[in-house]
Amino acid sequence: MDRLVSFSQLLHRPLVGRGGEVVGRLSDVIVRLRGRDYPLVTGLVVRIGRREVFLPIEQVATFDGGRTQLLSELVDLRPFERREGEVLLRADVLGHRVVDVADVELVRAHDLELRERPDGWVVDRLDTHPHRPRGFWPGRSQPHWRDWKAFEPLIGHAQSARVRGPFGRLGRLKAADLADLLEEANRTESEEILETVHSDPELEADVFEELEPDSQTRLLAEKDDAQIAAVLSRMRADDAADAINDLPQRRRQPVLDALPAGQRAKVLTLMGFNPSSAGGLMALDFVTASPAATVAQALESVRAARTLQPEAITSVHLVEQAEGAARLIGTATLVALLQSAPDALLDQVMITEPVRVLPETDVEDVALLMTDYNLLTVPVVDERDRILGVITVDDILETVIPEDWRRREPAPHPGRRTADDTAADA
Repeated sequence: MDRLVSFSQLLHRPLVGRGGEVVGRLSDVIVRLRGRDYPLVTGLVVRIGRREVFLPIEQVATFDGGRTQLLSELVDLRPFERREGEVLLRADVLGHRVVDVADVELVRAHDLELRERPDGWVVDRLDTHPHRPRGFWPGRSQPHWRDWKAFEPLIGHAQSARVRGPFGRLGRLKAADLADLLEEANRTESEEILETVHSDPELEADVFEELEPDSQTRLLAEKDDAQIAAVLSRMRADDAADAINDLPQRRRQPVLDALPAGQRAKVLTLMGFNPSSAGGLMALDFVTASPAATVAQALESVRAARTLQPEAITSVHLVEQAEGAARLIGTATLVALLQSAPDALLDQVMITEPVRVLPETDVEDVALLMTDYNLLTVPVVDERDRILGVITVDDILETVIPEDWRRREPAPHPGRRTADDTAADA
């Protein structure tokens, strides 16, 4: 049967020779990372007098909570020096923050549990109980052990970055979850999380869209102008315009100049409107069709709009050309299209005289209109009904939700998985 021991039981316990004499005390445990497998214990850091020395795990006969006994009386007394890639459990993990992947939060490692397996001792579980001091004391609350594989440890730990490789579990999180982690992370933690998402430029842009303005500005400010432009070029134009407006004045024009021409034109258009107006909030990309087109043709246009914001294509906007511009005459919701015959003409299924707003309309008035008419989107038009953009319900919610609601403690993550479930995914 596998033997288990908590790391807190081992720390500072005596190191004894074969005859039972105390040689020193255990100061730390060294492990080697093995990708998705559990970290393997390779040696101990032992304090002998005032010196810390390295002891290979092969020289250890007994490794339990009472004492650590040597197989040999010979100990290399040269001072311990950390080698590249080595992880020390006390120095690098215990008391440090790790990412709870299931609950998407940064938590602190209060203790670790080691397990003896046929291939050696491994780090098996973590205790992240927030109220229990290290170690076991009578009357204290019991540890809350969870599988090591339920976490991403060593965030911001430069010494092990090369051997750890990419954080596969973080890459499976949603952009909003990663944004939450970044807002909670310190500088070194956030740098590493950003390094992880940077390998997927689309995900990186999505993450920056989800950040609160203060956090977004802080993290963007740490990039150079070209790097900021690279992120903003993949963001929705309205979010990119807001991000540039929040940058220091001296950095706005250089970032604008570094944007691709198409994105720069969209951003400049939106920056010409008041940010708290419909014009400042609208998205410039949407799906239009002629009322003489068929339902099947409209659905094909939706299907082909893979680069558009999904919320913006819940309706197709029916336009007619007048004086070289597209004048809005109706809308057809995606549900109405799916429920109609493919060969039906759009003028048979469209909503005539749709609710629409002018660019200068206040966002609170837009929110009331969308609530009153149960709208997912609302088109923005000029005085001649030429369509300029579309406002989506998610953008309205972000704008009108009170700031104190945004700062509140988030709701518990739904359906917390067990440690076994998380380990199975790893």
